Amino acid sequence: MNALINAINEKTKIILENDGRLLKKSFFGLLLLSLVFQGGEFGEVIRSSMIDAYIQVSVFVGFTLFVFIGLDSLTKFDVKNFLSKTQKFHVGIAAFLGAIPGCGGAIIVVTQYIQGRISFGSLVAVLTATMGDAAFLILAIEPTTGLLIFGIGIIFGSISGYIIDFIHGINFMQSETKIKVEFEKINKTFVSNFNFFWLFLFIPGFIFGILVAFQIEFSPVYNSLLVFVASAGAILSIFMWSLNPLSDFQCSTDKSRGLLSRVVDTTNFVTTWVISGFLVFEIFIYFTSLDLKIFFDLWLPFVPLVAILFGFLPGCGPQVVVATFYLNGYIPLSAELGNAISNDGDALFPAIALAPKAAILATLYSAIPALVVAYGYFYLFE
Repeated sequence: MNALINAINEKTKIILENDGRLLKKSFFGLLLLSLVFQGGEFGEVIRSSMIDAYIQVSVFVGFTLFVFIGLDSLTKFDVKNFLSKTQKFHVGIAAFLGAIPGCGGAIIVVTQYIQGRISFGSLVAVLTATMGDAAFLILAIEPTTGLLIFGIGIIFGSISGYIIDFIHGINFMQSETKIKVEFEKINKTFVSNFNFFWLFLFIPGFIFGILVAFQIEFSPVYNSLLVFVASAGAILSIFMWSLNPLSDFQCSTDKSRGLLSRVVDTTNFVTTWVISGFLVFEIFIYFTSLDLKIFFDLWLPFVPLVAILFGFLPGCGPQVVVATFYLNGYIPLSAELGNAISNDGDALFPAIALAPKAAILATLYSAIPALVVAYGYFYLFE
């Protein structure tokens, strides 16, 4: 009887947590959508920002996700067996998996650490190397920079991991739990009904995005079509994200879900935060007339430090905003490098939930290479 009561209480807790998350997402989505229908010059600024965010960023993120999540969906191997045969290379493997765009590789390493199969140094390596979903944004707009961050993440993640294992030993803070990360058993959500409509807007949006990237000028008719596609795509992305009962953590990492759903849900998440980043710029400038570029230039020596501190925030949303600041030219590459190394993406959520002391310490350790890389690049090249 007690077991039944505990099961009911646990199920009730999960339902309440899910409802609370959905309520917050719905409120935030409604707030963004309400701005679209503002009148006057302010409304034009909002709509223009959303169109730019969708055409210049979201469609390329979606395409990149199709490539990487497509490859991830086709990958099936026995992680436990693989790790047992590669014990000497765990740190390097962890850094490589962490550097892969998205949070899937990092989450694999975190769950293996929680189950006591890899060292604490491997945990530090993966959290140092991972950039989360913000990597898709950088790769889509500046692929060369994305590859640079990928390489730096692997190198400094590996170095950090091996140093940590050398100092503390491979059994330091070794977890003895056998907890596994399980996803909510939801095969299809309400928003999945809009997936093909989303794809119907995405395909012409991607074509327009390529043409805009090559600075092709449009006739009034095609320009009107671009505005319609981008506006509808941005609004639909926010709408679908705000009503999705799944966590952003599950959207991109749960391999049991279909490829299209994973791509659509993750793109909607990134799109919502990219649009938020664009709106932060435009609304701030609209009401203050302050040039953020000049503002950040005045405080330039502290910008990388602030970006690193932002990296401590769990989840990918804040990191997408930082990446948007960089891509818009408001912060230097040194700040983006620092944030990329210090941030842990969604992989920090299961780590905090199941091994909080190890997660916090590993995050603090990742700040050291972040400071070295950010300020090293700042003083050498900027």
